[in-house]
Amino acid sequence: MLPRVDPLALPALHASHVGIWIADAGGRVQRVGRGEAIAAVAATPHLLLGATLTGDRLGYPELSGLDLLELFAFLYPARFAVPTPAGIAAALGLTPPTREDDIAVFLPQAAAAMLASLDDPDWPEREGAWHALQALGRQRWPWASLLQSRLDPPGKADRWLFARLPEWEEAPPRAQPRQVTVNPDDVTARLDRLTGDGAERRAGQQDYARAAAAIFGPRARKDAPEMLVAEAGTGIGKTLGYLAPAKQWIDQSAGAVCISTFTKALQRQLSRETEKLYPDAATHREKVVVRKGRENYLCLLNLEDALQGGFSGRAAILAQLVARWAAYTRDGDMVGGDLPGWLPALFRRNGTTALTDRRGECIYAGCPHFRKCFIERSARAATQADIVIANHALTMVQAARPRPSSQEGGGAPATRLIFDEGHHLWDAADSMFAAALTGQEALEIRRWVLGPEGKSRGRRRGLAARLADVASYDEAGERAIQAAIAAAGELPGEGWLARIAEKEPWGAIERLLVAVRGQVYARSVDTRTADAGYGLETELADPDPELVAAAAGASDAVEALLRPLLALGKRLDALVEDPPDWLDGQARARVDGARASLGTRIDTLGAWLSLLGRVGGPADPDFVDWLAVDRYDGREFDLGLHRHWLDPARPVAEVVYRPAQGVLVTSATLRGGGRGGSGWTDADIRTGARHLGGGVRHFAVPSPFDYARQSEVLIVTDIARGDLPALAGAYSRLIEASGGGALGLFSAIRRLRIVHARIADRLARAGLPLYAQHVDPLDTGTLVDIFRADPHASLLGTDALRDGVDVPGDSLRLVIMEGVPWPRPTILHAARRAAQGGSAYDDSVIRARIGQAFGRLIRRADDFGQFVMLSPSFPSRLLSAFPEGTPIRRLPLDEAVNHVAAANVQQRKSAYPAFSPS
Repeated sequence: MLPRVDPLALPALHASHVGIWIADAGGRVQRVGRGEAIAAVAATPHLLLGATLTGDRLGYPELSGLDLLELFAFLYPARFAVPTPAGIAAALGLTPPTREDDIAVFLPQAAAAMLASLDDPDWPEREGAWHALQALGRQRWPWASLLQSRLDPPGKADRWLFARLPEWEEAPPRAQPRQVTVNPDDVTARLDRLTGDGAERRAGQQDYARAAAAIFGPRARKDAPEMLVAEAGTGIGKTLGYLAPAKQWIDQSAGAVCISTFTKALQRQLSRETEKLYPDAATHREKVVVRKGRENYLCLLNLEDALQGGFSGRAAILAQLVARWAAYTRDGDMVGGDLPGWLPALFRRNGTTALTDRRGECIYAGCPHFRKCFIERSARAATQADIVIANHALTMVQAARPRPSSQEGGGAPATRLIFDEGHHLWDAADSMFAAALTGQEALEIRRWVLGPEGKSRGRRRGLAARLADVASYDEAGERAIQAAIAAAGELPGEGWLARIAEKEPWGAIERLLVAVRGQVYARSVDTRTADAGYGLETELADPDPELVAAAAGASDAVEALLRPLLALGKRLDALVEDPPDWLDGQARARVDGARASLGTRIDTLGAWLSLLGRVGGPADPDFVDWLAVDRYDGREFDLGLHRHWLDPARPVAEVVYRPAQGVLVTSATLRGGGRGGSGWTDADIRTGARHLGGGVRHFAVPSPFDYARQSEVLIVTDIARGDLPALAGAYSRLIEASGGGALGLFSAIRRLRIVHARIADRLARAGLPLYAQHVDPLDTGTLVDIFRADPHASLLGTDALRDGVDVPGDSLRLVIMEGVPWPRPTILHAARRAAQGGSAYDDSVIRARIGQAFGRLIRRADDFGQFVMLSPSFPSRLLSAFPEGTPIRRLPLDEAVNHVAAANVQQRKSAYPAFSPS
């Protein structure tokens, strides 16, 4: 037995923008310089909280030590904790440190509290810990030696992870829902029950719920769903407003409802709200299923490969910690689920992407873990659930490319669709229904067909390996597979980007990419953009002869691959229709998986052929086509041809809306600040409702908040555009005046980084922590968690923080935008601008962005917030982006700072009557 080490006797280090402190084994704290701190941790392992963030503060990226977050992930897998001293204290029931120089002393106390769990007979995550610790010890995990002396081997052998996970079961198909009419009075009564006895009845919410009930009535004719486009102002309670009629209809019809969102944050919120419909936890798990794309879930086969030597070094430690989590996770969701968002960030060479199915590698029933697969369990559970909470992308994918029913248990799909965050439908559809023939996309299809080549590693299997049993049975199928393999050789292989730059292409597609690159550089006129390292693009118009000839050759190569894949698809269909004796349940599932994967690639190749036919041919008025070289910090990473719908909402209407019986599209900002009929015109364009040919209902209910009392808009008039020192100074002064609680929004990562670098230390010395996307080595969800938990913290970010960030109360009281969020002048934007009213289109886009940013401020009836726009030339026509009655003032920075400071003092007085600003 190894001797026990007292965690209170371990040295600890804490580093922030304010300074660096080390607590020695006796608990004495000393402030040190960077060089002294780096020397200390290099000589002796120190306790740390977040080694990557601490390393960034020290300027020492390779910092390592005894990271308390790694210990937390081992001891408490699938538990939530904000990765800050206060957050860890809250998770452990400890008193949080109140000063920076107390944190180094706190870390040993937190370690001791965590290690005490090992002696607790009721520690719920004990199973599997001892064996995981032995594996971590072999990987030289820093905590292993301290834990091994405290953790006794189990009395009986722990079950191996893959033996512990439950298997999903097949279920009979779900019947079609009964045709019923929902009574609005029943909806109102159910809403009263959901909001709780004694709760104040909100007329706006009741009107909204009664309006939403209309989508649950029987539709009058095919391809004409009952559709409602509804704008519900912030604070209406629209979630319960549509859940009340949905549950009423579910109970009467035995049908299913799909609720589609854009952000993972709203998916989590919806899951919590539906607990009011199904208070029993077991019933809720059965009746409500959260669905995401495959790339979000842990792949058990990838994990097994990682645990058996596929990962090495720090990545192998990450794999073991993920395996601990996999045994306790609710659903295997690694992105926005119960895997701590900060865990992958502790391992700079993030290995979690290799643990998911991001490349369509799944072999379905050929996988030994198929019956325990998190993805398959979720897919099958969704076919039996009453409510499926999906995202816009997945909802569109499933409508456009439905999987064979035998893969997911069959059953009737949801006939009622609710699109929350409906203002994002346009962007989601723009991505979903686009086509791109680029080097990276072509390389992925080559890998899918050929499998590993040369020295490449991993479990990727080519088409021949995945369908070996089919090939051995079916001669025509075998010929198709071999023809596809031969044709895939014309697609770009490893090292293609260097060959393109050197003009030494291999194969027809690489010759096309050489011609694309040449034309983009020849016709790109914005040399400043090129110098800045951003992407370059040019219209696909009047192509030069070299590009036309290369496109013809590429078209032949794509068609040569498409033909055998179509033939193979027909052979697989025949296998399913007239199954041979050897096609048992698992083999059929494997064939179904191949059919689904094959269908996706066939669709992609067909889109490529259409796009290549445009080179030298007539333009299609429904599409926008262009050539692009994608660059980041001056480095090329992809290039090729692109095609987007001019109106991406049109395929949404055709593919998603028309087959449904009822559709609700809702948001707080659907009209983008527009009023009356013009606002609904914009909403119908952005949602695609205009393509249904009439019969679409509209409903709007304003926010119940008193914006005249609860908010203020300050437009700063003396910060010149492009003056970065002045911009940084403005952010710093405003955040100091508000005492933190600020969300700073930027339209360019470069400016965000410059401002953060200039002001972070100054704010930290004032006791105001500053975090930033694209600077701090943490995922966006974790940054928001930290921001939400600390009312003195501020957060800088880009578009991802403009939507879906729900931070009610004192933690968010100031939103600062660096300027008017003008759309980027891309070829795609220019085409849409010309097609939809010129500057009016720009204005609708900008108003929607500003409205969403402003909407972060007031989330409760007792919130107060200020919105600051750092733009001296903010157009008056855009003021309708703000709710009616909101006070709007144009003033210089000094006065704006005074307004913010005065509001901060008033808020402190309201919260703490004894507060004195002195």
